[in-house]
Amino acid sequence: MADAKGKNFKLLLPTDHVVAPELKADAKATVCDVAATPADQMGLDIGPKTIAAYSAEIAKAKTIVWNGPMGVFEMPAFAKGTLEIAKAVAAATTAGATSIVGGGDSVAAVHQSGLSSKISHISTGGGASLEFLGGTKLPGVEALTNK
Repeated sequence: MADAKGKNFKLLLPTDHVVAPELKADAKATVCDVAATPADQMGLDIGPKTIAAYSAEIAKAKTIVWNGPMGVFEMPAFAKGTLEIAKAVAAATTAGATSIVGGGDSVAAVHQSGLSSKISHISTGGGASLEFLGGTKLPGVEALTNK
């Protein structure tokens, strides 16, 4: 966080989240501020304040790189954050941003949202996508480039 601040880099962390005592589809879920998370609860999705903050930032972006879902999107009780962020990314892309979604879970979430056609680039290789964007030469891409 100090590095981000020193480089004048805006780093948004969740301020609230959906919590439950266990990872079960029928678990009693509540929303609380991250700083007030009860010891017997686990964070399973981002909350409404975080969704709003992330969506507002995404709406201003010209390039979006998304790697990793916001919560346990496979369970409806904990999918809202991920699905809302998918909507925000799709809307920003429609407005002219370039969006890159990487990683199997993120790709599955985008497909689940029905918005995959509104994303610029989708790759199941999450770590590889990040390495490629960071300038690492990937053997598979290099083999294609050399042909």
